[in-house]
Amino acid sequence: MSDGRLSINQETIKQWSLPELAEGCVKAGIDKVGLWRAPVQEYGLERTARLLADSGLSVTSLCRGGFFTAIDPAERARALDDNRAALDEAAALSTDTLVLVSGGLPAGSKDLHGARERIADALGELAPYAAERGVRLAIEPLHPMFASDRCVVSTLSQALDIAERFPAEQVGVVVDTYHIWWDDQAAPQIARAGAGGRIHSFQLADWITPLPAGVLVGRGQLGDGAVDFRAFRTLVEATGFDGPIEVEIFNEDLWARDGAEVLAEVASRYAEHAC
Repeated sequence: MSDGRLSINQETIKQWSLPELAEGCVKAGIDKVGLWRAPVQEYGLERTARLLADSGLSVTSLCRGGFFTAIDPAERARALDDNRAALDEAAALSTDTLVLVSGGLPAGSKDLHGARERIADALGELAPYAAERGVRLAIEPLHPMFASDRCVVSTLSQALDIAERFPAEQVGVVVDTYHIWWDDQAAPQIARAGAGGRIHSFQLADWITPLPAGVLVGRGQLGDGAVDFRAFRTLVEATGFDGPIEVEIFNEDLWARDGAEVLAEVASRYAEHAC
């Protein structure tokens, strides 16, 4: 049985249009969704906001902002402009959380420290803008296999080292089981994040092997892999976190199936493994 905290990330059932997602969640008794910018822009920002409001759905997060690590000044300026647009979109959708995928190493660079400092510099410019719109910036650490091309922030510790330079109501972190399940420092870093009021999003996906050739679409259905979801939920809730729990799975096998079947399975697996 659901506990009322389940949020379905749009990418989990990517084969559904936004109207199909809204209708399917309402039928399933789920009142929370996480959204991605590209399909929202394709459907129309104002249309999306109206659709969700009419359906009684709340948006738990918008993905994604970020990609702050470019060295070229013009490229960095474009990234900041895009993130300001993302914050405006989040505010229009009445979500308080913009998830950040911070960016990998620029071409030809091996300077991880410098890349992380450029992330902090970008957040220094964006955090006040976010605060004016009532939106929090949530740094998502990604598994180290993504450090070169997608995200030089690989652990909660690294994410918090950046986030803690800013007020907690402006910059926090995402606790995503898929990305941090392997880290023996995950437990103390979750406690650290919670003590500072910086857990802005809690996401679930399983780690399955062998990884597919695409890697990015290798997230597993809950219960199919190595992650102890109940243990992670216990750690997160021990900090006082009582917010939504978002299931975000990129998996081509799930995308090839009937959306209603996938949604029912996600809800069932959530109740079995995460409640």
